[in-house]
Amino acid sequence: MKTVYVDNNATTMVAPEVFEAMTPFLTDRYGNPSSMHTFGGKNHADIEEARESVADLIGASDPSEIIFTSCGTESDNTAIISTLRAYPEKRHIITTKVEHPAVLNVCKYLDTAGYRVTYLGVDGEGMIDLNELKTAIDPDTAIISIMYANNETGVIFPVEEIAEIARVRGVVFHTDAVQAAGKIPFKMTGLPVDLLALSGHKLHAPKGVGALYVRKGTKFVPFLIGGHQEQTRRGGTENVASIVGLGVACRLAKKAVEEERTRIKGLRDRLESAILEKVPNTRVNGSTESRLPNTSNVGFEFVEGEAILLKLDEKDIAASSGSACTSGSLAPSHVLRAMGIPFTFIQGSIRFSLSRYNTDKDIDYIMEHLPSVIERLRQISPYGREKA
Repeated sequence: MKTVYVDNNATTMVAPEVFEAMTPFLTDRYGNPSSMHTFGGKNHADIEEARESVADLIGASDPSEIIFTSCGTESDNTAIISTLRAYPEKRHIITTKVEHPAVLNVCKYLDTAGYRVTYLGVDGEGMIDLNELKTAIDPDTAIISIMYANNETGVIFPVEEIAEIARVRGVVFHTDAVQAAGKIPFKMTGLPVDLLALSGHKLHAPKGVGALYVRKGTKFVPFLIGGHQEQTRRGGTENVASIVGLGVACRLAKKAVEEERTRIKGLRDRLESAILEKVPNTRVNGSTESRLPNTSNVGFEFVEGEAILLKLDEKDIAASSGSACTSGSLAPSHVLRAMGIPFTFIQGSIRFSLSRYNTDKDIDYIMEHLPSVIERLRQISPYGREKA
């Protein structure tokens, strides 16, 4: 039995077209793109082609606004740290309580290093209050960093409104779009966003490559200081194979965006409806109106999420309980806690995140096994036996 993989917000399979495009740069075309000789130097053109593809996916006005990085975490860290270095007189950061650890933990670190951080709350649907954001901004605010879409619930934030608030107040705005890029359409030419992060392995490129969009005119101080690469904005020899792979993945993603919004959303909704119908004491966590088309976070009351995942794994079903970057932690989801989800549901919340490689058969297989898994686990749980 092939694994039914529904953990695509953690990582995605490398698309066959991406793998094929990368292979020459891992074998015959191994030259350094900064070399004077043709053997290495000709690889520079492939990097620039990939840069154009990334820019095209997110609707950037100029490919030069794209900086290649090693991952989404580096892109997020670069955006925040660069802005603070560019505005050393300002010591205030605004973010939310539900950010990915790539943003949340760097803000927590800066909170201990003399910076002042405001963590905006969210409501039961996972949405922020824009009035709270407006109130939090003051003359000392250097940057607002709020994700485009939440990795655990799929909730999409009102990025356009947030960016406009930041623009009017003269504050740099960064958004972590790692989960949004390639899943929903947007154009940077129509969004007053200054900095935007994305990651290759969330859209069928390999792990170890990402990108940071830096709008023209935005003050920028390099985070990684070294050679002249990336127009001196990010030192280090370019990961040519992965950059080329990211470019191909972006081209494929642009073609598949409409599929994400229709077929994949249909699969997600069918799975969700079946769970709610066949498994009692369940709930969907987060807004069902404004969220990614591939993501469903479902809470199963009176049962432990870890036990659910282990039992599903025995059936070759790969799901998750939240962010892969917090796996191994026994602490309940910081996202669901911030939303005020009842603890009996938080502990049993599972994230199902689909991709264009999922099929109706995958949904059928999950529903063939999931209801009985939950029923058996509740039977052996003292609290479940009492309440279910």
